[in-house]
Amino acid sequence: MIEVVPNVSEGRDPETISRIADAIRAVPDVLFLHVTSDPDHNRSVFTYASENGPALVQATLALFEIAVERIDLRHHTGEHPRVGAVDVVPFVPLKGAAMAECVALAEETGRLVAERFNIPIYLYEEAARAAHRRELPIIRSGGFENFAKKITDRQWQPDFGPAAVHASAGVSIIGARVPLIAFNVQLNTERIDIAEKIARSVRGVSGGLRYVRALPIHLHRRGIVQVSMNLLDYRKTPIHRAFTLVREEASRFGVDVLSTEIVGLIPEEALYAAAEWFLRIENFDPSIVLERRIEQRQK
Repeated sequence: MIEVVPNVSEGRDPETISRIADAIRAVPDVLFLHVTSDPDHNRSVFTYASENGPALVQATLALFEIAVERIDLRHHTGEHPRVGAVDVVPFVPLKGAAMAECVALAEETGRLVAERFNIPIYLYEEAARAAHRRELPIIRSGGFENFAKKITDRQWQPDFGPAAVHASAGVSIIGARVPLIAFNVQLNTERIDIAEKIARSVRGVSGGLRYVRALPIHLHRRGIVQVSMNLLDYRKTPIHRAFTLVREEASRFGVDVLSTEIVGLIPEEALYAAAEWFLRIENFDPSIVLERRIEQRQK
């Protein structure tokens, strides 16, 4: 089983989001699992999976078809960094799948997207062809508005497609990676400077938690700020550790945590670990979960 989790630069138009979801659902052998949309980020995260690699490629091309037709980054605003109408497309190995399979699917998808839509494609994470292009934030630095200049740099020629930014769809980043958790923490303040200081404290690149990326986000519609995180390896940096550090840093500024949010889907193992830690369960094992025990007996 392989999962695909495209991030699309549209979180405000229900019709576009619905049409993309329907295009994915229409592909045989593909399980449409989830979509999360946020109007302040102006971004949607789709999740689908299959044991059929070619079907995943077909579903991703169908997603691009709708997104490229309906999203124009020249008129796009949102709090989340982006360089493409379809900003990033990771292939993720789940049960019985190897990372090499996901790399091959990312390469095939990137080649076909470039050919069909004339969009520059960058391969990232395990599919990256150069060390300086492995990490998503580095590829995305400068954003859509500055990529026309960036792409002229010899080090930033695309892996597939033209060496010129698509006028409305920008560029797309496609790759293969391990499962990650997109985890947001909402704070009871409007001060973006506080969210920035907390994000700096928690993110790995500035001395925080090794497997965490973090950004401050202003949720204008709610009148609060958010620390938006990606937990790149939830086994090495579990979700409860990220939450605890954000809460402790927020308390330094007299700020409380209002709520948290999972974007997309989360492995059950991560929630079990958080429950075990927060509740201090001495005899914890997944087999004590009622539904898990019933499933085991029914097999």
